[in-house]
Amino acid sequence: MSKIDRRGFLAVGGAAFASCGKTAPKRPNVLFVMTDDQAASQMSCYGNRLFSTPNMDRLAAGGTRFENAFCTNSLCAPSRATALTGTYSHINGVKGNSEGRDNIEKIDPKLPQYPQMLKQAGYRTGVVGKWHLQEEPKGFDYSCVLPGQGVYFDPDFIENGQRKKIPGYATDVTTDLALRFLDTVGTDPFLLIYQHKAPHRPFTPAPRHAKMFDNVEFPYPETFDDDFSTRPLAKEAADMLFEQSIASDYPDLPKNLKSAEKKKWLYQRFVKDHYRAVYGVDENLGRVLDYLDKKNLSADTLILYTSDNGYFLGEHGWYDKRFMYEPSFRVPLLARYPRAGKAGHVEARYAANIDYAPTILDFAGIEVPKAMQGRSLRPLIEGREPTEWRRSVYYTYHEDSWTLRDAAKERMTDPSFQYFTPHRVGPHRGVRMGDHKLIEYYGEGDVWELFDVKNDSHETRNRYGDPAYAAIEADLKRELQRLRREYSDV
Repeated sequence: MSKIDRRGFLAVGGAAFASCGKTAPKRPNVLFVMTDDQAASQMSCYGNRLFSTPNMDRLAAGGTRFENAFCTNSLCAPSRATALTGTYSHINGVKGNSEGRDNIEKIDPKLPQYPQMLKQAGYRTGVVGKWHLQEEPKGFDYSCVLPGQGVYFDPDFIENGQRKKIPGYATDVTTDLALRFLDTVGTDPFLLIYQHKAPHRPFTPAPRHAKMFDNVEFPYPETFDDDFSTRPLAKEAADMLFEQSIASDYPDLPKNLKSAEKKKWLYQRFVKDHYRAVYGVDENLGRVLDYLDKKNLSADTLILYTSDNGYFLGEHGWYDKRFMYEPSFRVPLLARYPRAGKAGHVEARYAANIDYAPTILDFAGIEVPKAMQGRSLRPLIEGREPTEWRRSVYYTYHEDSWTLRDAAKERMTDPSFQYFTPHRVGPHRGVRMGDHKLIEYYGEGDVWELFDVKNDSHETRNRYGDPAYAAIEADLKRELQRLRREYSDV
């Protein structure tokens, strides 16, 4: 794609509207909000009844809530690279979280990134909070980001290349930085990428929220004691089980608990801390929304709110993400743009994180590069019927330094063998289409899973090889191959 500078952008836009005798509309400001490891179910607007998220609900009420939004690789760094480039991990080059690797994964420098394009088109651009990519932010007038994962209290930040410590709680500090940036934008349209560390572990909720839910017992998911009877590879993901690896986060864990008691204690503590951290995000989101209202900027600001990936909160007895199962694969996605968006809209069509960059560019009036693999969500946000839309979503997870099957073989010869490489989940790809999902664990040999997500929403019964699902299995395999070709994953 040829570059479009600010003068060229204005000339093209002005000519287009002059030809039909209209004044070019004001380009929207853009606020992109991303949390870390937030499940879609952790919002009252998505039906959660354990707590209220009034400011997330405020976005949903004023715009569109996507019921079926998904990430394309459920892992932090890959998801962030996808959001910036509108491409899958195998295209942008960030396949895993590469801290400590010999070959550090960085975004392919030849790929366009939407912040650079908006800056070139005259936007004032800023990014604050979580970054979690190996390269420095590009295309920003102002950046103040956490190094790596960062910490919750008195965090270090890297401000325009200079490291500094900022006292306070990370969620509050990130919002302070966001508001400070907004005070500098003047009359130019702005892009602000506002990204939180929360609710990533290990948790230290803000002191004001530390006692939330103390007198409440959270319900246990139906699959909390999953036996993985039809999914032997999932059974090998032992490091994701509460009772196996998370106890070190909680030095106050009572001694001499029986296994089932320990599992329940850790679940209650972990999930409550996770919710407490999300509540802190909602509070601070309200500060930003109030600022936009006060400055009369809300009507002209496109807001996208999402998380880098979904998250297991006790489903299958797990925490973390990575698998293509629904809690990990599905992400929250809210979009609000009062000038053109449809308020209170619930959208059921498939959306994916490859769509964020094309959507932002489309609303800004900038041509979407052909290299981007997503589609603009603009017609869905505006409540219009698109001429056609995707019928399926493609997923691909790459981390594969040591497969789960290797671990299983090792245990067969040595029963005392313990496999606790952090969150080792074998590489897999899959397709979700209609009421069904097919997953291929291509790093494990000929291992497949097929789920009827309408009648088996918790994905406990693998239907692969079931004669009753033979036709569906064949259709899904054809669709999987079609998507691999479409997204150049060959």
